[in-house]
Amino acid sequence: MRLVRYTLSLLPLLSAATGCRYGVRFEDQVLSKRAVSYRVGEVSGDWRRVRLSENDLAFYADDTGHVMAVNATCEAHEDAPLEVLTRHLLMGFTERQRLSEERFVLDEREALASRWRAKLDGVPVELQLVVLKKGGCVYDFSYVAPLGRFEARAEDFASLVHGFETERGS
Repeated sequence: MRLVRYTLSLLPLLSAATGCRYGVRFEDQVLSKRAVSYRVGEVSGDWRRVRLSENDLAFYADDTGHVMAVNATCEAHEDAPLEVLTRHLLMGFTERQRLSEERFVLDEREALASRWRAKLDGVPVELQLVVLKKGGCVYDFSYVAPLGRFEARAEDFASLVHGFETERGS
């Protein structure tokens, strides 16, 4: 149970600052907030949506302690490479070990997916991070799994990511 609570506490550390959460709506897999609207893939019913101030969307699997989060940052930001944006998501983690990195196309833009093993306050976790830039926004997706249990929910995360598309006009 301690690991489950601890994993949930990781969510704020994984996300980029996205400002105020007022006015965020999530309906029919579409998130809408000031200046941006985007769709994510279907999330199965055993994921519980949790609201955290530093995330557009966050989901938690009570039975396993897995966490998924999605964020869009559309405020002024430097045109940093995807690798730099990924490193921002890893702030606070120690003993980081990159297991894989792959570029692919997501919503007609280049995205960077990377898988990591790391520790936060001494607790080992496995991470999958996906970052892309489109229409003046940075989108990031995070998946956190207890060490050794990454594969148990990896398909759910893939579904969330691969269903992503910005809404027209975004």
